[in-house]
Amino acid sequence: MSLLNPTALLSAPQKLLVVDLAALGWNLVSHLPEFRPAQAVFPAITCTAQASFRTASTPQEHGLVANGLFFKDLTKVLFWEQSATLVQGPRIWEAFRAKGHTVGLMFWQQSMGEAVDLVVTPAPIHKHSGGMIQACYTQPASLEARLNEAIGRPFNLMNYWGPLANHKSSDWVVEAIAAVMQMRDTAPDLLLTYIPHLDYDLQRYGPESPQAKKALDVTLGYLSRLKSVCAECGYDYIFVGDYAIEGVKRGAVFPNRALREAGLFSVRDIRDMAYTDFFTSRAFAVVDHQIANVYCKDAAATESARAVLEKVEGVAEVLDREQQSVRGVAHPRGGDLVIVAENGAWFAYPWFEKKEAPDYAGHVDIHNKPGYDPCELFFGWPPGTVSFDTKKIRGSHGNTGPGFEIAWTSSLPLDPAPKTFLDLARATEAWMNAR
Repeated sequence: MSLLNPTALLSAPQKLLVVDLAALGWNLVSHLPEFRPAQAVFPAITCTAQASFRTASTPQEHGLVANGLFFKDLTKVLFWEQSATLVQGPRIWEAFRAKGHTVGLMFWQQSMGEAVDLVVTPAPIHKHSGGMIQACYTQPASLEARLNEAIGRPFNLMNYWGPLANHKSSDWVVEAIAAVMQMRDTAPDLLLTYIPHLDYDLQRYGPESPQAKKALDVTLGYLSRLKSVCAECGYDYIFVGDYAIEGVKRGAVFPNRALREAGLFSVRDIRDMAYTDFFTSRAFAVVDHQIANVYCKDAAATESARAVLEKVEGVAEVLDREQQSVRGVAHPRGGDLVIVAENGAWFAYPWFEKKEAPDYAGHVDIHNKPGYDPCELFFGWPPGTVSFDTKKIRGSHGNTGPGFEIAWTSSLPLDPAPKTFLDLARATEAWMNAR
């Protein structure tokens, strides 16, 4: 079924801007006639959604089943790794580039090393003496200096994540998008971008809070700005959310505590701090918002873990490999089990109480923590640390289905209207094929 009106395309602009808007759920904009709903990809989280868009395929095919993965050869959990090789399968733009057209990725996850013509992504240098050097990775390498000069300042990672995360990160990104589109010599024919900030206050305060409404108003202002730049520079646009955030009612669920109490999750006692021992653990959960991949030593451990997790309050589903296949997430990188949170609940990574927390637990440390930690959005005590208080979190995401639709709008003549996130990826591919 065609998603584009060929006749209307004849007079359409020759370039396309695709903006992934973090947390733009239908629940936020259903009152605005410009937007339409669509089904999110499961699980509805950042890396999974963006990998699904660039391949027009499910996590079962492209392998980004979560933002964090357990690498069995390393016996190590790694979150937010940026290598493009982590995304498996052909890209929707391959034929387009083969015809001589250009493609850019800005603030897109897993973009480093991607076969495109332009890349901009945060890549700070962490100093051995502490602190970091603020920097972006860009291709071409000269682009970072060019953007910093155009915007008047470098990108500040402190506004992108952590207690100081706010719309200033998106301010810079939007200005960078505009600057790239206005660079007549290098503006890509297809530009895929990401605007982050709407997510922050929805997680902090919930989607119905005054802070969420203010963050949405800022987002809508960005879209007006980008529409003007699109008209100026000859671009069509697709603006699409990647997930919808729901209000937290039930609170945090701690699957690793349950697995540890059952003798399945092992720790190393280092100066009274409980560090993970994945080498001897029989089962552990890599949590990611409202889903978690549970990795097990063998079939017996899998059955034991299932028996434990099915009894944990706040766990709605425990999916084995066959059930994962039905949901489109049965990939070798995924867990032997996948657990899904009840509506209004989310999964917290700690296997410990605060008194035995590993050193990294009280800091913004998105790579060392073997699970996503939204408490990093709040300051803790003593000063210089982040909160341990999971009760502060008022919004989460990952679930899909009725009530969890994403929102989208486009200047393209899409007919019939896309009903899913993957439909919008296929519409983008159809646009390229028509060029």
